[in-house]
Amino acid sequence: MAPAPASPLRSSAYTLAFSYVLLGLVTLVLFAAPLGYAWRVTIDDGRTEILQEDAQRFTEVFRQRGPDGLVAFLNERMSMQIAAERLLLLTDAAHTVLAGNLPAWPGDFPERQGVYNAPIKLSGRTVQARLVHVVLPGGYHLVVARDMAHFRPLEQRFWYSLLAAMGVLLLLGMLGGFLIRRAVLRRIDDLSRTATGIVLGDLSRRLPTTRGQDEFNTLSRTINGMLDQIEQLVHGVRNVSNAIAHDLRTPLAELRSRLEEVSVTRPPLAETYAEVDGAVADVDRVIGIFNALLRLAEIDTGARRSGFAEVNVAEVAAGAVEFYLPAAELRGVSLTFRGDQGMMTILGDPVLLAQAVGNLIDNALKFTPEGGAIMVEVTSGADGKVEMSVSDNGPGIPDEEKPRVTERFYRGDMGRGTPGVGLGLSLVSAVAKLHGGAFDLADNHPGLKARMRLA
Repeated sequence: MAPAPASPLRSSAYTLAFSYVLLGLVTLVLFAAPLGYAWRVTIDDGRTEILQEDAQRFTEVFRQRGPDGLVAFLNERMSMQIAAERLLLLTDAAHTVLAGNLPAWPGDFPERQGVYNAPIKLSGRTVQARLVHVVLPGGYHLVVARDMAHFRPLEQRFWYSLLAAMGVLLLLGMLGGFLIRRAVLRRIDDLSRTATGIVLGDLSRRLPTTRGQDEFNTLSRTINGMLDQIEQLVHGVRNVSNAIAHDLRTPLAELRSRLEEVSVTRPPLAETYAEVDGAVADVDRVIGIFNALLRLAEIDTGARRSGFAEVNVAEVAAGAVEFYLPAAELRGVSLTFRGDQGMMTILGDPVLLAQAVGNLIDNALKFTPEGGAIMVEVTSGADGKVEMSVSDNGPGIPDEEKPRVTERFYRGDMGRGTPGVGLGLSLVSAVAKLHGGAFDLADNHPGLKARMRLA
């Protein structure tokens, strides 16, 4: 039964979108907080500076014209300004109002001159004002003030704009989360359907891809490559299983037939020993198949890489040629080696390399006619890879069979009458891949040329 769909608000897309929205809101607040502080400080400093300039100007008028001149100047100034733009007050030493738009001297106002923030009653209401108090010669008191709420509407607009921006950011985040979730779920549904099809046995299912280079396409291509490899391995295991069952049937059937005949006929002791020797040979053949398969499994899993060391490929090939030279002489075949043993060192497994070269030479000996020639050559390519080849002048392999000869247990028409189970070239190909190279077959005109490229 398919799992119940997750709540949209718990989806990864919404979580990611809300995380970005939260980050945006925090960033916006961190940006607005110092900006609001700077705004407030700038406005307060500017307001104080203007008030001090006005107080200095009024003080200068007092010095030049006296108290009556300042009273006339203040009355003229108040008739020209906007109502309550500035709060002005001029009193004598007894705090009797002489001029200004303040009705009386604030009772709790300090007598010392300076800059203060203080509440002032104005037209039946109390306002918080920033004021400058100046004590003039003769005990006169001059107060120049301004309502601190004068710029409050502008500040409110700033904070309202900030709240509106946060709301828009939240709405866009929710919309973005919805769109992202829909796009992500569509790709995840593709992945789920593909995985379900593969679980049901359809190994040919693949994720859809587009021409784009986004992360989902990259992931889809990577998964498709993995699925290709899995399909190839599964088919390989299936083919190998079938091939093992087929190839082991013959030696096991022969073994059972030998033992059954001995059991039924009770032959003389010499014949019994001969049949036992034949049975041992059949068992050795089966053991050889399993050993080869185990060796191939080690190579496929990369377990043999742990034993890599510096190997001179030319020396390995020369040693293999020396080992097979007596067998070649018995068959009347010329076996020679050509290569520079000085500059052919790679990082690899010497045992596997020696077995690969031995398999190639052994195959060449099987098919090279008497009087033929086999050449083992090691060269260094322009790309820095070492190339080892085994060439013969035998019948060769048809072009249509060349791609299949490295399949496990595959035996072409030419090899059906010769000893072996069809694992030799499979091992050679696996050894080449293990060493970062490749294995291929080419015509030698006449004969066959088998080449291993090693990194």
